[in-house]
Amino acid sequence: MKNLKLFVVAIAIFALNINAVNANPIKPSEQLRSEIIDIIGETYEDALNQEMLEVEILFTVNSKSEMIVLSVDSNDRDAMRYFKKKLNYKKVSQKSNKPGEIYLLPIKLIQQ
Repeated sequence: MKNLKLFVVAIAIFALNINAVNANPIKPSEQLRSEIIDIIGETYEDALNQEMLEVEILFTVNSKSEMIVLSVDSNDRDAMRYFKKKLNYKKVSQKSNKPGEIYLLPIKLIQQ
């Protein structure tokens, strides 16, 4: 009986995760985008291993106005770790309109 309950709970969690992944992410507002760029700052150039880097950051904002990074998509593993570390649980002024709203932020970095 315990195994059956555990199995049902595991299926429920899996189903909830699929809904979150299939959700259509929205673009963050210009204000939120500017805040994120300020948080990243100028030190990202140290993390670049190539002249140009494209990164897509999928995140949400919790009830405490903290960014929760769900995923970072890039060809460079070091950049993925850098952005996740730099942005995860950072405070922003954006309040979530709906609980669980997911944002997609594409970033293109060019080394100068």
